[in-house]
Amino acid sequence: MKKLFILLTGVAIAAVTTAQAIVSPQTLDNLNSAFQGESNAAHRYEAFAKKADTEGYAYVARLFRAASKAESIHRETHKKAILELGGKIKDFKLDEVKAGTTAENLQAAIKGESYERDTMYPEFIALAKKDGAKAAIRTLLYAQKAEVEHARLYKDALDNLGRNVDLPIYVCKVCGYTVTKLTGNNCVSCREPVSNYERVD
Repeated sequence: MKKLFILLTGVAIAAVTTAQAIVSPQTLDNLNSAFQGESNAAHRYEAFAKKADTEGYAYVARLFRAASKAESIHRETHKKAILELGGKIKDFKLDEVKAGTTAENLQAAIKGESYERDTMYPEFIALAKKDGAKAAIRTLLYAQKAEVEHARLYKDALDNLGRNVDLPIYVCKVCGYTVTKLTGNNCVSCREPVSNYERVD
């Protein structure tokens, strides 16, 4: 019995080692880059929200706060994936934020979200799929889907700046997906119950 236990333990350890071995160092580097990027985005959007508040754009301020919350969720899911895949979190410092006008901040946010949506995350996801790293694929897809909505919401906010648009904003606490209207019983991104959405004020 003891020999069988040792044998099974050895097989389990080998399986874990093999699973981790197929994850390329580049995928772990990509996850760390995404972790740092989302951390900086959350920090930056908080500053942008404060600027929008001072300029009297209450809805835009809430939108930035909601996006900051979403990016914080992505940061944590990226971190979890890194550790689950046997990697380590790299040390880094948050970027200094220099907020412009709300219009300028929205333009900067659109540019950043569009890059992540169209270039960064698709490249990271493609490699993660090649590696078969399910934990990486899941968190990267969560982030990319949310960035699609963030870019759209920012563009709409910029197009309607000064028109007193006021919509509710909700963020999924599981995947960070961000919406202005709750529909159906499940999150359209992670498929978890819609009860996981939190309204951001």
